[in-house]
Amino acid sequence: MKWLQRRRREDPWEVVGCETVNPVSMLDSEDDDDLIYVHEGDTCGRYIFDFTKQVPSGVHCASALQFARQQLLQQVTTKGYNILLEEGWSLTLLRRGERHRIQVDYTGRPGCMSGKLPPLRAPPFVALLEGKHIFS
Repeated sequence: MKWLQRRRREDPWEVVGCETVNPVSMLDSEDDDDLIYVHEGDTCGRYIFDFTKQVPSGVHCASALQFARQQLLQQVTTKGYNILLEEGWSLTLLRRGERHRIQVDYTGRPGCMSGKLPPLRAPPFVALLEGKHIFS
């Protein structure tokens, strides 16, 4: 006789808060001359950060956003691109019991530039997250 083993029912993640920034241009108009080629579509990445002992703050959210951007940039460099021309993101804070999770969906339009790259800026509108308790 075979016993059926039931999966333990887990509670679903509850959405606590969400912030979204649609893709915006990250280049100044004078930087357009150095463009060699641009990918025809956007590249997206989803990054999950789990917190078991504390509630994430705005600083944690901003750091997660920076990390997600860095990972997406690394991903496109393996395909021959060296810059993200447009960037946008969506950050969702989730809760299940005492546990919290940050989910970052980062979007960028990869491109390749010749010469010296412009200085790397912060993700667009990251100040929405820094120093604010948007999820409390």
